Parts: sequence; C-alpha cells; structure tokens
Amino acid sequence: MGPARLGDGYRIRVTVARCCSRRRLRTVLVNLRSLEHVRAARLINLVMLLQRQEVVTAAYLARELDVTPRTIARDMVELADAGIRVEPVRGRTGGYRLSQDLRLRLGGLAREEVEALFLSGVPEAVRALGLSRASAAARLKLGTALAPALRGAPSKVEHRFHLDAPGWFCEIDTPPPLTDLARGVWNDHLVTLDYRGGHRPGAAPPPVVSRTVQPYGLVLKAGVWYLVARVDETFRTYRLDRIIRWRLETETFRRIRDVDLGSVWRSASHRFGASILTETVTIRLTHDGAARLRHVVSPHAWEMVRADVVDAEPPVTLRLPVESTEVAVAELIRLGADVEILEPKSAREQMVSLVARMAAVYLD
Repeated sequence: MGPARLGDGYRIRVTVARCCSRRRLRTVLVNLRSLEHVRAARLINLVMLLQRQEVVTAAYLARELDVTPRTIARDMVELADAGIRVEPVRGRTGGYRLSQDLRLRLGGLAREEVEALFLSGVPEAVRALGLSRASAAARLKLGTALAPALRGAPSKVEHRFHLDAPGWFCEIDTPPPLTDLARGVWNDHLVTLDYRGGHRPGAAPPPVVSRTVQPYGLVLKAGVWYLVARVDETFRTYRLDRIIRWRLETETFRRIRDVDLGSVWRSASHRFGASILTETVTIRLTHDGAARLRHVVSPHAWEMVRADVVDAEPPVTLRLPVESTEVAVAELIRLGADVEILEPKSAREQMVSLVARMAAVYLD
C-alpha cells in the first residue's frame, strides 16, 4: 500500500503485512514523515484505543484523547484515507470498530504473566518521577496488543490488588533533588552531593560532607526516597531529604553490568539496621508482652531475640539489642505493664520518670 494523503496535506505511510504462518503476527508499520507531532500521537493512540475494545463510542474516544467528538470524526476520515479501515457501528451501543485485519496480537504471555506485569507498578513512585503519562501510554500499548482473551487481565488486577507504599499517617513528599537525580540514574551522569547524615535528638549534627557519586538507582522505602550510589568502589545509600545541595555533572560513568539494585538495597538496609543496635537493655516480659514484642522493636532486634522469646516460658527475661536507652524506652512503653526494664539503671530510671509524668497527667 503506497503513501496516502491526509486531510491537511500531511503524508503517512501505512504498510500492512498479513500473517503468512501461525507463528507470525499481523503488523501495521506507520512511518510518520511530516505529520504534526501532536496529531501523530493522537492518531496512534486513537488506533490503540480502537484495538482495545470491539466497539468504541465517539464520546469515549473524545474523553480519553481530550478532544471533541467532531475532532474524532475528522480523525476517522484521515485514518480511512491512510488505509486504516474503521467501520461505523450503528445503534444504541454503536460507535467505531477497527477492521479485523488490522488488529495486532501479542503472543507468548500467559494470563498470570500479564496480570503480574500490570501489578508491578508503584503509582506513587511513577507520579513522583514524572512518568505518569509515559506509564499510561505504555500500559495502553501493551493492553492494545494483547489477544482478546487476555485484555481483561489488567483491569482484573487493578480491581483486586492495590499497593500503598507509604506508611500509615504519612504522605510521600517529593524531595527537591529527585528529578535531577533521576536524570543522573537514567543517563549515567555523575552527581555531586553536599550531604548531612542523621543524628540522635539532642546530639550535635554531623558536618556536611561533599562527594561525587555514581548514581545507580532510587529506592522508595516507607514513603522516604533514597539514592543508591557507588563511591570509592563501594555502594552507599543517601536519604534525599538530607541532601543539602546537588549538581548533575556533564561527565558520565560506566555502569557495572548486572548490578541487582534490589540485592544492593537489601544488603545495605540489613547492615544499617544491625549497625545501629549498639546497646542492650535487660527486660522481663509477661505472656502478652512476649507475644507483642515483635511489633514494637525493629525487625533486626527481633531476629536477634526471636529464639529466646519463642522457646521460653513466661515470664521471659532477655537482653534486647537497642539503638539507645532513649529509643528503648520509647519502644517498650507501648507494651505498658507487660514489660519491665531491669537494666541498665539509666533506662529503668527513664521509664520510671516517663510513667510518673504520665500518671501526673491522668491522675491529677
């Protein structure tokens, strides 16, 4: 099929290759030459929407493409002039239907694989990274190419599963460095950071450190963004809300192949979680306290004492690894009378003082 002239004088080449065996797919190759970009994108998306359903109304197409029904009617004429046959369907449930010989097929995907693919997105991260439009377009294209028997898989997953990444009672803030760091991650550009590490309440803040890093990936953990970067042959993590200044360099770096970001993150988070448990407190737990301990201490601390708690008969006495006595008191107060701090004396005194202040508030 040769070039066909569109209504406004633009040209579009459409080549249709029919299936010649059971293993080959019908393809439609659209070679856009001097077509206005916005219109080209709309016409392509229009064809994609037509492929998703058997019959599509003009009102639905206009709403999805943010144009008027009259524009949809003109687009249908242009598609027909270009050799893409769209059949009108009359009646109450009528609309437009793409000719059967132009429908694409995507083979090789089982229903479970399609459902898993559409489940993998994290909407909060997609929005924060500015990829909402690209994600929607990708989902549309993939859904369009699926065989009719599989097209219900995406909506089935969306109606049955929802991933809510942030923790309770908190919202995801988009840190100012996120956009530039994402560009560095995508394009393998070095990034220079001025970073101040975390510190305990009441302690002097650490000095600001300046480093030039190789940004390998971004991680969204419980509503907090982290940068995983390579520095001096090792991987380190940086909280984005602790980055004071940043600069995206023009120099690029050579990324190590086959680096598993998930594995790097899990290893770093495990090391961090274990490294901050530098102190211990000795506690006595009732039956209920032993059952609830795992819900008030860090996962790393729980793993260290799990066997002592599970295998012992209450009351249970054990040495609990903690970040500090202040953190221990703040965590263990949630167990109320089902826990008693025995040692060290400073932690016990802190708990006594906290309980006394609470009693003064409620018994006054």
